Amino acid sequence: MPELVFECIEVRADPYAAGPTLVFKLRISETTGERVHAIALRVQLRIEPQKRRYTAAEARQLNDLFGETSRWAETLKPLQFANVAAMVPSFTGGIEVDLPVACTYDLEIAATSYFHGLQQGDIPFLLLFSGTIFTRGETGFSVAQVPWHKEANYHVPVTEWRAMMDAFYPNSGWLRLRLDTLEALRAFKTARALPTWELAVTTLLAEAADSAPGES
Repeated sequence: MPELVFECIEVRADPYAAGPTLVFKLRISETTGERVHAIALRVQLRIEPQKRRYTAAEARQLNDLFGETSRWAETLKPLQFANVAAMVPSFTGGIEVDLPVACTYDLEIAATSYFHGLQQGDIPFLLLFSGTIFTRGETGFSVAQVPWHKEANYHVPVTEWRAMMDAFYPNSGWLRLRLDTLEALRAFKTARALPTWELAVTTLLAEAADSAPGES
């Protein structure tokens, strides 16, 4: 039975992807000398927020995810990032493969909100591996499962995430609205002859501030 060792050796943004994509480069080693015909690999990626420190400004940004810092011993739990699959080709000894992971700037996604709240340091990732290993011997093909305890860690610099998002969404972000709310905003924008959605929102904010109690 083959014995596999998984490592994540690099994470980079793909500058040629259609949308924001992080590429996790994996090194897979087979330690018994047996030839691997293929691996139908599945990878679950998690963020482990408890494995780094936070500035006071970051703690304020992450309040909506984890609550007050006094509760972080209970609330700072792993966040699901992605589930991806890949076919690993035949190899003996070891192989390096790229695992592209599409990313979103939807701030209602917990992982994206977490990334957005960070200003410095690294993002601690845990990669959990599973799947099916195909080997080819003298009597034909054999099949084995990737053991569930196989995992790897990698810390992605916050600067890498921010540079990737700035390349696709410079100085901007995404906000998802209910359809009826969007239609109401469109009607307001049309009635005021406002040329952009951003101007419609900033006009509403300015009018709300002017009419707030206690404002002169």
